[in-house]
Amino acid sequence: MDKVVVIDTSVIISALIGKKGPSREVLRKSLLGEHKPLISNALFLEYEDVSKRKRVLDVCPLKSREIAELLNAFYSVCDWVPIYYLWRPNIADEGDNFLIELALAGNATHIVTNNISDLKNAELKFPELKIMTPVKLLRGE
Repeated sequence: MDKVVVIDTSVIISALIGKKGPSREVLRKSLLGEHKPLISNALFLEYEDVSKRKRVLDVCPLKSREIAELLNAFYSVCDWVPIYYLWRPNIADEGDNFLIELALAGNATHIVTNNISDLKNAELKFPELKIMTPVKLLRGE
């Protein structure tokens, strides 16, 4: 395991609704221990909320019970990280600041997201933290 990752909700939802693809592969590699995912209270609550939305359930090939089982398996391989310090890097979507805070608190090497532009334009920069799409993570970039 070489990558400690924060996996954005966009990647988890893409993994749930797609039968294959890079988001699903990131989830699979995390479940197999090839990546170490981090989670916090805020990210857990967001995963739970978004995965239960009607528009997600309508397009997901899994039943609600199967989604819950998959997420529980994912949670079992995550390191739960308490957040004691709020950085507020002032990114475009203020609601995503917690992803950077989690990454910093847990010493993550990567944030994996399908919404790169939302996180890359932060006023406060952390050069050691790589923000990338699932495809780029899988390529080892």
